Amino acid sequence: MAINSRDRGPLTCECHVARNFDRRSSAGYPRTARVNAVLLQVLADALERLRDDDDRLALLTVSAVSVEADLRHATVYMVSLPDGTLPALEAKRLELQAAVAREVRLKRTPTLSFVADPAIAAGERVEEALRRARQDQP
Repeated sequence: MAINSRDRGPLTCECHVARNFDRRSSAGYPRTARVNAVLLQVLADALERLRDDDDRLALLTVSAVSVEADLRHATVYMVSLPDGTLPALEAKRLELQAAVAREVRLKRTPTLSFVADPAIAAGERVEEALRRARQDQP
């Protein structure tokens, strides 16, 4: 079936509208947030593979990643950091950064730093306060 010139006009317009709509939808989701989500997945997978080599990494869970706006540094928030795991993570930091460089296409690979997630500790304090409040009730 042949398409005449009258049929092409609206199609081009509809495609243009769709492209503009896509740009607006990604603008509501900042680039750093998208990079954070991708790094979270890549680091979780890489840590799972490294667990076989180092028993100190056995029970670690990545809760969040926060990349700076210039994408040079990333803070990796861990659910908990038992004794001995922070030195193990620092020893494997270059391997984790290499995994990020291999799996994520970025201009620069961010330097990783590892910290315990403060939200977990805050949640535990709230839980403890609620427990005490329930025990104080007659």
